[in-house]
Amino acid sequence: MKTVVQGGTIVNEGKTFDGTIIIEDGKITQIIQGHTYPEVSSDEVIDASGCFVLPGIIDDHVHFREPGLTEKADIDTESRAAAAGGVTTYFDMPNTVPQTTTLEALEEKFTLAAQKSHVNYSFFFGATNDNISLFPQLDPHRIPGIKLFMGSSTGNMLVDRREALEQLFSSSELPIMAHCEDTAIINRNMAEAKEKYGDDPKVIHHPEIRSEEACYESTRLAVELAQKYDARLHVAHLSTARELDLFDKCSMVNGQCSMITAEATVSHLYFCDRDYASLGTRIKCNPAIKTERDREALQLALTDGRITVIGTDHAPHLLSQKEGGCAKAVSGMPMIQFSLVTMLELVDNGVLSLERLVELMCHNPARLFEVRHRGFIREGYQADLVLVRPNTAWVCTKDLVESKCGWSPMEGHMFLWRVERTLCNGHTVYADGKGDTDYIGQPVLFR
Repeated sequence: MKTVVQGGTIVNEGKTFDGTIIIEDGKITQIIQGHTYPEVSSDEVIDASGCFVLPGIIDDHVHFREPGLTEKADIDTESRAAAAGGVTTYFDMPNTVPQTTTLEALEEKFTLAAQKSHVNYSFFFGATNDNISLFPQLDPHRIPGIKLFMGSSTGNMLVDRREALEQLFSSSELPIMAHCEDTAIINRNMAEAKEKYGDDPKVIHHPEIRSEEACYESTRLAVELAQKYDARLHVAHLSTARELDLFDKCSMVNGQCSMITAEATVSHLYFCDRDYASLGTRIKCNPAIKTERDREALQLALTDGRITVIGTDHAPHLLSQKEGGCAKAVSGMPMIQFSLVTMLELVDNGVLSLERLVELMCHNPARLFEVRHRGFIREGYQADLVLVRPNTAWVCTKDLVESKCGWSPMEGHMFLWRVERTLCNGHTVYADGKGDTDYIGQPVLFR
């Protein structure tokens, strides 16, 4: 099958230019710069006039909830949401039921995705205090890395013994992606908040409980251990200005990521504590969304090099599970479907350039995890592409939400960019508001 994508403006590797992309058997075979459309016999011509053509988004941080938590979400529904948002590749987190902390549980996820995922996929292996001996048996070509919870988490996935942490950082040859919050500080803050405000403090106190101090102290420890053992560390979802001081502004050198990098999520880049008044627990997540100053610092770090990757931490829950306050309402929100258009709004607002957005959401996740033949518009690479149209106003409504939970914190928001089409391995998985639910994506290969 040969497909021609013509008439669009290509954004790739720091350059923006008019051009044509020729795709054959799922791979990009030719990129032709200029306005002239080549005369090529093809099975399909996609008219990208008026659109920007970007590499497909790689989301390094999602919770698709399968297996075991499928009342909230599953691989089928959330990969449909990904396709609708221009995301062609995702890396799923291990806190499912069972947790992805055994080789058998990891294989089960790959089997499920091979049956149900409509875009490309892979899965992090979860660290515990007791499973580090399994690391040498992991295939480094199949998974992006190890997920480490250094803060409150589900079940036995909190790695809190110093001996276990030292062993993990000294032995892992794979990147370690860490959730950094200090559990002892959080527990102390929660006890104090309950004394002041009652058994279920209002959500406005969430950033006081999961505080700047809790985030900073845990991130500081992770960075210290990574430096001690020369380990590859990627800190998930930074939420404070103070944490940014732990990261180098030169996170990329000669196209290679440094050994210690950081992710920011769309939620922490877009919302701040003032939004609790209108959105309440819909934006309750861990770590907490914090102050406007923290948000501004994170936005600045998108362009000065301290943030290497933008992810979503897409974490659906039923709205009934979001009822209550800091103690009762669960943390997490669905964001994957609207992550790209939300970040494009920040482009319009002058926070970052379109070329930098592509670096942070496409190129750098591929570089950081050494993804094979994805993340760039290059000849010989898989044809993972997204076509986005500017100056096209639309309002996010409940009926547009693809996630199984059926809601979004972006409901009622007017966007000025629209995802027109998403191609995964050269196949259109989303166009004209509809997804192809018959298509199955590919497992991602690394290194």
